[in-house]
Amino acid sequence: MELESILEKHFGYHSFKTGQKEVISSILAGQHTLAMLPTGTGKSLCYQLPGYVLKGQILIISPLLSLMQDQVEQFKRFGEKRIIALNSFLSVAERNSALRQLSSYKYIFISPEMLQIPFIISRIQEMTISLFVVDEAHCISQWGYDFRPDYSKLGEIRKKLGNPLTLALTATATSKVREDIIASLGLEEMIKVESTIDRPNIAYYVEQITDYHDKQNRVIDLVSWLQKPGIIYFSSKKAAEQMASLLVEKEICQAMAYHGGLDQTSRILIQQQFIYGQLDVICATSAFGMGVNKENIRFIIHFHMPMQIESYLQEIGRAGRDGLPSIAILLYSPGDEQLPIQLAEGELPSMQQIDWLFNRLADEQPLMDGRFKLNNHLKELGGFSEIQWRIIEDFVYSPQQQTSSSDYLQVTIKEFVKKRIAIKKSNIFRMKKWVESTSCRRESILDYFTEILSDKVPSCCDQCGLQLSEYKSNKKTPVLTAEEEKWKDYLAKILLNSGLTK
Repeated sequence: MELESILEKHFGYHSFKTGQKEVISSILAGQHTLAMLPTGTGKSLCYQLPGYVLKGQILIISPLLSLMQDQVEQFKRFGEKRIIALNSFLSVAERNSALRQLSSYKYIFISPEMLQIPFIISRIQEMTISLFVVDEAHCISQWGYDFRPDYSKLGEIRKKLGNPLTLALTATATSKVREDIIASLGLEEMIKVESTIDRPNIAYYVEQITDYHDKQNRVIDLVSWLQKPGIIYFSSKKAAEQMASLLVEKEICQAMAYHGGLDQTSRILIQQQFIYGQLDVICATSAFGMGVNKENIRFIIHFHMPMQIESYLQEIGRAGRDGLPSIAILLYSPGDEQLPIQLAEGELPSMQQIDWLFNRLADEQPLMDGRFKLNNHLKELGGFSEIQWRIIEDFVYSPQQQTSSSDYLQVTIKEFVKKRIAIKKSNIFRMKKWVESTSCRRESILDYFTEILSDKVPSCCDQCGLQLSEYKSNKKTPVLTAEEEKWKDYLAKILLNSGLTK
């Protein structure tokens, strides 16, 4: 089988990127595979291409709705129509219609939460799953930076589906997290394809800034002369919106803010404007970037310090996918670590919320089998976020906890929260240590992933003598190509296909 010919026929590419062919060959040889490939190396092709060889359906578990939609739309652009995303973007009628004709789809994207619905599992069990894909597989591990409780149940889902051939994909996972992924999926043997996490064409630059106001001014200064396009990452929606407004008001560039508070139509509009060159800069929270296929991003600026090295690598990995020189700039002010600590604590239910909930549950009548029923009015009264409430539900409705006493369950949830906060704080202070380090930044990151820097690149990092002037724009006004001028027509088509202009 000539994989290159399949690649060119269905995707229009003449050669594979690093690690892609090794992963695809392993899958087509019938081997369960764990692939750790850096952001920007086209991990999605590792399950897209095998679909043209394997019989049956490809089931892709994806953690983010926006990522799912992006991947679906990208695949459709290659002409693939046998694709569906089962998520909350579908209306009840659309979901029922999709489930009735599920076997007509070759590629089925689904969230881990949706896989907990018995009816959906029973429909999938009726099909032949030729490949079970776990995207962003680090979400499985409690030691991973983005642990999702529903991801930890995917081993059970695999068993229900007859233990199909499995592909686990991640861009950033330490050796401990990789071990957890394999164990959680119930796989004793798994071929590992582990490419270096290093992206030599992306240079690292960390700059110490006195305070918030000076940091704003520094961003405006940098964006005014850096090569574009670029992304500026924030941990605050408000800060992202303020910076986008400032860049436009000062006529520095065309910029827009992108965050989780936007509706789906606005998200698609901003993404497409950025992809087709109508926007120079996106001021974004971490909600932006996953699945966004733009190869010529020249800079990534972090206004706020990320929560951990793994997510930092994910975000800077959106730069330089064309292989050309790009720069990742992190601006740090004393005390910047306090915001990620607050965000980390806010993702989990507080001790006070847990105590309040169990006091309320003690006053309510348990079900016949001794278990408790969590009513949504308790979620609202207790001020639980969606993520916090999912964590509570996961413990209360877990089969292992059904016979547990209320006191034991309360203590178990508290211990879990304490452990998660400790892990998150450890990651934050490891990130801070990297920011304050005086040694080679690339070498330090590789060391964290138990890699050794083999080839020193000329444009490495600020500690190795990197000069920001190397990334200065020539300030020539870009001329839109005929393809870029048609972006509005293309956007209208995207919105129509998404059902957002009905």
